[in-house]
Formats: sequence, structure tokens, C-alpha cells
Amino acid sequence: MKAKGYLFDLDGTMYHGVQPIAEAVAFVNQLQEEKIPYLFVTNNASMTPEAVALRLQEMGVHCTAENILTSAMATARYIREMDPGADVYMIGEEGLRLALEDEGLSVVDGEQADYVVIGLDRQITYEKLAKGALAIRNGARFLSTNGDIAIPTERGLLPGNGALTSVLRVTTEKEPFFIGKPEPVMVDIAAEMIGLDKEDLIMVGDNYHTDILFGIDGGIRTLHVNSGVHGPSFVREQEKQPTYMVESLAEWTL
Repeated sequence: MKAKGYLFDLDGTMYHGVQPIAEAVAFVNQLQEEKIPYLFVTNNASMTPEAVALRLQEMGVHCTAENILTSAMATARYIREMDPGADVYMIGEEGLRLALEDEGLSVVDGEQADYVVIGLDRQITYEKLAKGALAIRNGARFLSTNGDIAIPTERGLLPGNGALTSVLRVTTEKEPFFIGKPEPVMVDIAAEMIGLDKEDLIMVGDNYHTDILFGIDGGIRTLHVNSGVHGPSFVREQEKQPTYMVESLAEWTL
């Protein structure tokens, strides 16, 4: 059961909306005290790592930007490793733009680009989609930060990036390459960031379809916590099982 490092989901694992999950906060702070490395892995591509870290800090979690891996960061790193200095047409918000620029990529506003990347964009327009579609038709590779079709908010479930991505997919008849959970791309990036082999990591999450499959398909152990989306009865019905399952992180010993 021992692990040298941990990857954590956020909503449903660390907090519910604006309410922190006390057992999870205490567990992460214990990791910090014992100098066990950890990363928070999120499909959110609109927020910067600093903004994500600040939200966790306000909930009492010991966290800095170095503890955050967003799907925007993973997407930018993936492009940089594949094609350093590439031109990218992006549909998204500040977190995605800064991630691309931090990796030395050129963010362009036109119909000629090496890559089209789409992340959640709450100011999306027809023209943004039109430029993206034209760039893809002109040969740009089509990437999406994540396939989440809906996101939970105080108002209820709102359209997620997967829903926006589907517009470009349908109109261009090109399948995007997804980076975020449950796709395993971010597992390798997380292992590189944390400086550990995958066999030494455990992915902690509450959503079977994203967090647990992310870990399983990425080749790391998984710990399902029954504090969020999926309960134990649902999980036990699935073909692929998490390595471990607990009611809360209060049950997990280091």
C-alpha cells in the first residue's frame, strides 16, 4: 500500500464546491509534513496553476503552483515535446494561453497554424470556432484539453469543453486528440513533474470514469474515495477495478 508520491483529483476529492473535505485536507498536509511529494491533477484548463493553488490554500491545503498540473499545462508540454516552437491557434481562456506561452509556443490568431487547441472558453464565439475549423482543414493538428461534456457549477451542470470540442469535430470530420483525464497522457507528465516512477505513484479520486480510469490506463495504482461522484456499489460493478477503495482518506495510512 505504500507510495512514494500521490496524484489527487480536486472536486469531489479535495472539496465539494466551496466546502473543503476535512479528511482530504488533513491527509495532504500530512504528506507535506512528511515530505512526500504530491500533485493535484485537474482537467480545468481555464485557471492558472497559481489560481488553483490559491483556491486550495484558502481551504487550508498546503499547496503552491508547483503542486498543480492542469490539462492546459499538459497540453502545452505535449506540443512542446512534439514540436518545439510550434504555432498554435487556441480557443480558451487565460490558463491555456499562459500555459502555451510558458512552453515557448507561439499563440497565433489566424487560419494557418501547426495546432488547433480548444479548452473551455466561456466567451466562445462563432468566429473563434470558424477560425479553428479552417485551420484544421488547412492541416493543423486538432487537440482538446479534455473531453468533459459537462461541468458542475452552483447553477447546475453547464456545457463543458467536450461539448465545445464536438462542434469542431462534427464540422471538420476530424477526431481530436484529448490530453486530460481519463486519457493517460497526463500520467507520464505528472510522473516527470513529481520525479518518480509510475510504479511509485497512486492516483486518488472520486470519479471512476475520469480519475480511476486515468490511473488504470496510465499504469499507476488507484485509490477510489467514496466522497464524490461514484459510490462503492457503482465501482464494484465495473470491469476494471481500482487498486484500493476507502470511504475517506482518514482510513488511509502512510
